[in-house]
Formats: sequence, structure tokens, C-alpha cells
Amino acid sequence: MLFARLFVPLHPTNPNDTVNMKNPFKILWLMLKAKRPSRIGEMKATTETFWLGKSYYAMMFFGTMLVHTKEEADKMDATTSDMDSAKRHETIHLRQAQSTHDSWLCYYVLYIWYYVRALPQNRHFRNAAYYLNPFEMEAYEHMYDTDYLAKCTNGANGWRVYAKMKPSERRKLSKS
Repeated sequence: MLFARLFVPLHPTNPNDTVNMKNPFKILWLMLKAKRPSRIGEMKATTETFWLGKSYYAMMFFGTMLVHTKEEADKMDATTSDMDSAKRHETIHLRQAQSTHDSWLCYYVLYIWYYVRALPQNRHFRNAAYYLNPFEMEAYEHMYDTDYLAKCTNGANGWRVYAKMKPSERRKLSKS
């Protein structure tokens, strides 16, 4: 019984249940049970404040959008054809994961690698390592483009252009 309580699904069947993502076993379970990026049709949103910083509106975690409140989750789940820019931003990350060999592991290893490489740029402006990450640069560039997701059915590959640049070059590009 204790073992079963450690591993609960991310989307509880009872709406009154909450998911405590602070438990590392539950996170591990989510990672192991995650579908390949290409097999996720529509991302669902769930409330999670532990992993999501106060300054961020949403975060994509293994094909699930994490948001702060239940109202935001309902809004994200309700938007379909007239997609919200934040949902489009997170969906671009899903397409990027598809373009990294359709593997969550490759996507997150690359994401962390580019983040760490850009850390020295934090002395130039706040959160530079986040904003200069090639995945974020592509997502921010196209989050208001309503036709972009239709163009990248085989994965979003615009991040590769930014990945070829040094972080200092990406910083100069972001200022212009």
C-alpha cells in the first residue's frame, strides 16, 4: 500500500486529489511513464507550484504543462485553435523535443547543457542563461506566430541555428 501511494499519476482521477511533485519517486514515475514527444497530441495542464518559479507563467515537463493555479490550468486546457501565446510557447518546446531524436532525455540534456554554457552571461543581464538558451530563443521568437506550429510538424528545428552560436553572440543578437 505504501508503495502504491508513492507512485500516483500526474493527473489524478478525483478532482479533489492533489499531486505532490516534491516526492522524488513521483517525479521518477512521471519520467518513466512519459510518452515519447511524438505521441503527445494535446498537452494537458496541471497545477504545480514547487517546480514552477513565481516569475514564470508555465513550464513544460515531459509533455505536461505546469501552471500556478487551477484557473490557469483550465484556461490552458480550454484553448485549442485560438491558442494562447503561453500555451504556444510550451507547445514549441514539445516540438523541439520531437526534433531531438524524439527523446525527452536528449531534449533535457541539451537544455541543461545550453543553460550551463550560458551561465557566465548572467553577469550581463538577469536570467541570461535562461533567455539565451537556444530552445527558449526559438520559443520566444515564435510564440505569437499562429502559423508556426503548423509549419513544424516534424519538430521545431529553429533552435539549431542559435545552438551554433556562442552564448556571447546570442546575447548580442538578443539585444538587437
